[in-house]
Amino acid sequence: MKQLLKLASRNIWRNRRRTIITAASILFAVFFSIAISSIQEGTWDHMVNSVVHYHFGYAQIHKAGYWDDKTIDNAFDPAASYDAAQGMDAIYQLVPRIESFALASYKTYTKGALVIGVDPDREKSLTKADERMTAGSYLQSDDEGVLVAEGLAEYLKVGVGDTLVLISQGYHGINSAGKFPIRGLVKFGAPDLNKQLVYIGIEKAKWFYGTDNLLTALVVDVKEPDDLRHVVRELREKLGEEHEVLDYKEMMPDLIQAREVDTAGSQIILMVLYLIIGFGIFGTILMMLKEREYEFGILKAIGMRTSQLNIMLWLETIFLGMIGCVAGIIVSMPLVYYFYRNPIELSGQMAEAYERFGVQPLLPASMDFSIFIGQAVVIFLMITVLSLYPMYKISKLKPVEAMRG
Repeated sequence: MKQLLKLASRNIWRNRRRTIITAASILFAVFFSIAISSIQEGTWDHMVNSVVHYHFGYAQIHKAGYWDDKTIDNAFDPAASYDAAQGMDAIYQLVPRIESFALASYKTYTKGALVIGVDPDREKSLTKADERMTAGSYLQSDDEGVLVAEGLAEYLKVGVGDTLVLISQGYHGINSAGKFPIRGLVKFGAPDLNKQLVYIGIEKAKWFYGTDNLLTALVVDVKEPDDLRHVVRELREKLGEEHEVLDYKEMMPDLIQAREVDTAGSQIILMVLYLIIGFGIFGTILMMLKEREYEFGILKAIGMRTSQLNIMLWLETIFLGMIGCVAGIIVSMPLVYYFYRNPIELSGQMAEAYERFGVQPLLPASMDFSIFIGQAVVIFLMITVLSLYPMYKISKLKPVEAMRG
């Protein structure tokens, strides 16, 4: 075996031009597949991360059945949830919310509004709500006022300093009504939120809806996205059937389905790329077989077994594959890192479409090392399969005819 390794390593450099052409074709296959995959994964990770930190969070805890019937009567006591989260290092914080609807009124203008009671400091840490302020100031922890989305403020003809009247039905049917000074205006990229959202302090929301210490949702903010599945599973086990713990995939199935469709499309592109590169590599293998037919005939004639010859050819193909795959990873890394640090900026209608959903119009690359390894492994396996053809041809080779040809 040692002699076969030495022979195979010498053979691949005996014809440098052929080796460079084959390795280069493998290099470009790995390079382009990594580039396509890293841009796609990076873009979707950016989009999911933006949406998650825009409003929903990575996961939410509710009373069982709340997500299908979002009424204030499905509020729950968060004490058990806080206890369950104790000692779970993967959880960064729990962000309390009270969400319900109300009629927002100013003078003769009235419109339905989504009222969200928030802890100003925790909400700022999760969704960066303070960075969306376009006028006025952000809520304080004990604030009596509200923040109004720009679209809703424009409809109601209100501004900072005006008084907004909210009328709703509170917990278990109590009447809820109150006047709230407008502290500031907030701009949301998502049209639905921008036309109806009102932020109010969590304590004021409890008073307004009469929920005492009850909440409609606890948003789970994790330190690392990779910990989410473990966190959700553990919370479900601890809280039981009285609560529902939903991750962002369950709360935003449309986004996940769109990602799956896009991924399927990119896989088709990659398959076409693999097919083109595969034929290129196969052509090189055929050229190598024809050029070395006399050599193989001599080797078989002097007593080299077919199995040994097959192993030698397989080792040569593996060496070429390793050289091309490693070179492809090395060449692609600087480019991927550049677009990771300097994402492609979209413009025009595409940028407007991203911004409407609260996503910054960027196409970043992903530096997930599994992408580099995964694509290199796929190309390597493809080369390994292609190496079976030379073995088949060698097994059918007749030394006399090969040497005569």
